[in-house]
Amino acid sequence: MRIRSIPLAIALCGLVATSASGAGLACPDIAEARQVAVCPSAEELEYTFLGYCGDNARLYGRDGDTCESFENYRKVKDIALWESADGAFSGYVSCATAPAAVRAAGPVRMTVERKGTLTLLTCSYGDDIRLVHRTKAACEVLGQGECAQPGDCRASCE
Repeated sequence: MRIRSIPLAIALCGLVATSASGAGLACPDIAEARQVAVCPSAEELEYTFLGYCGDNARLYGRDGDTCESFENYRKVKDIALWESADGAFSGYVSCATAPAAVRAAGPVRMTVERKGTLTLLTCSYGDDIRLVHRTKAACEVLGQGECAQPGDCRASCE
């Protein structure tokens, strides 16, 4: 059974690699994005606030601004994971933003950043809404990265 699974895994990796290589990527239509994680409840936030900012804060490398007040903590930690319809882009969005407002946002800008061996293609939709595509391929934003027209935010990856 192991002998069969290894070639299958290699074949699947090859499919993923070829689909991203040489391909053009565009900022996804956020109207079709979906929330894939639930927002934390008020009780969960209070509980994690006490652990993160309380006596055990030294274990987390205490962040002074986040732990200054519960409201600051809530702004940082009251988030849920969203992803594009095809799952290629994902990002955390504030639970204070209504899902209808997230879906109504349009792309504003696309940027590329290299972090170690990963390339991060970030699509900004305004109001701190960002979806990111992570790849090991080298990518370049086409044009200026501004999204004046739908489809303007594009990148080419090798």
